[in-house]
Amino acid sequence: MARAAEVTALSPGAGTPDLGEIQSRIRTGRTEGHFYVALLGLRSYEPLALDRQVRKGLGYSTFSRFQRNTGLPASILAELIQVPTRTLARRKIEGKFAPEESDRLVRASRLFGRTMKLFEGNAVEARAWLIAPQPALGGRLPLELGRTDVGAAEVENLVGRLEHGIPS
Repeated sequence: MARAAEVTALSPGAGTPDLGEIQSRIRTGRTEGHFYVALLGLRSYEPLALDRQVRKGLGYSTFSRFQRNTGLPASILAELIQVPTRTLARRKIEGKFAPEESDRLVRASRLFGRTMKLFEGNAVEARAWLIAPQPALGGRLPLELGRTDVGAAEVENLVGRLEHGIPS
């Protein structure tokens, strides 16, 4: 999955409105709802509105914004949301993801956003943690586990324990 050498050279889009939005929400404690979708460039944090958007299929621009905001290469993100690179190229032309792919993209943003919250809004530190083996996850990479719902839940549980100072 994510190899540190591939990812460390890229920087999140410092100063983008999307990062500013999520960092502001984290700093002020306004992380209710689906705050992390700001990483996708979305500004509707209400569950039912987000559900409607996912069911319609998110636009390709949400993937581009997520890539820019996280500093992760498109190839790594494509693996994370389980979209082959040829399909990703088609989605770019079509301008839209299928509902299932959109759901996985939202899951990826949730994982990154919740990790950013752990690191007080620092996207660089969040990315570094997500691509490093974590002993509490059996030495696995959190980003790799994030490919499945079960794995993402384990990563989120670990992030929650770390937020509350509970040893892993």
